[in-house]
Amino acid sequence: MLSPLAALYGRAAASRLDAQPTYRSSLPVICIGNFTAGGGGKTPTALAVVLLLKAMGKRPAFLTRGYGGSAKGVVRVDGQDATEVGDEALLLAAAAPTFVSADRVAGAKAVEDMAIEDTAIEKTGADTIVMDDGFQNPSLAKDLSLIVVDAASGLGNGRVIPAGPLRRPLDVQLARADALLVIGDGNKADSLVAAFDGAGKPVLRAKIVPAPHMDPRWLSVLPAIGFAGIARPSKFFATLKANGARLLASHAFGDHHRFTEKEARRLLDEAEAKSAMLVTTEKDWARLTDGEEDSAVTELKHRSRPFPIVVRFEDEEKAKALLDGAASR
Repeated sequence: MLSPLAALYGRAAASRLDAQPTYRSSLPVICIGNFTAGGGGKTPTALAVVLLLKAMGKRPAFLTRGYGGSAKGVVRVDGQDATEVGDEALLLAAAAPTFVSADRVAGAKAVEDMAIEDTAIEKTGADTIVMDDGFQNPSLAKDLSLIVVDAASGLGNGRVIPAGPLRRPLDVQLARADALLVIGDGNKADSLVAAFDGAGKPVLRAKIVPAPHMDPRWLSVLPAIGFAGIARPSKFFATLKANGARLLASHAFGDHHRFTEKEARRLLDEAEAKSAMLVTTEKDWARLTDGEEDSAVTELKHRSRPFPIVVRFEDEEKAKALLDGAASR
């Protein structure tokens, strides 16, 4: 029933994506994006890409929109909280210099000259820009557009918003993509893999695993209550179970959800009643703040524990070769 609306939306969206870039940065630009609305592992993939670039001797900096934050203009992440720069930017900033800007061109220029609003800031010496999202924004030219897809969900029903999850018609997006990263197990992305193979474009594979510093055995010490406000909470809960968690309950919220006092209190009371520990994602944990020390949201942050995950490439050398080709342009 929504297909006519999807056709109209698709035509308008496709014309925007067809627009030529208005700016090419003096630095190589590597974009981590996806074809569908919602998450698919872009942020952990961007972090994994930066780690590989650093291992290759590069000095990358992140450029992100700062979704969910209130910051205007171009902001370098340095001590702000999630309400200002968004949860994803906080995770990125722990790994490399990070700039938040809805205007990708302005953000790229800030990375290049390391100055914001004519105020000198510490130089980062960045030689590569890694964009967390931004594939759908054509304003900034990309040297590599790496598309991330979940093997268990693929492209959903393959229809364009609002009839399905696709942001643009698939053929239009395929033409702009350079490589594909399939995360996890499943066959829902097989047709997309075939499309990339048919076009002679590289396909990488990866797994989501606990962060290297994280010993997952703590998950089995006590029963757990999981909660998550990400694009696919069920994926996070499955990861917890796969790593030994005894989930008594799991609570899913919308992507980038801002927890209310009532919701926080409900989670705290349930954990106390069931003698369970509270476990959430790093992104959710970063958002658990409202500035009030005695609030339920702040208490929830203190009493819950994040379970950090990373993306691990199955063929790291193939991934490095792909990144090196883009970073050398």
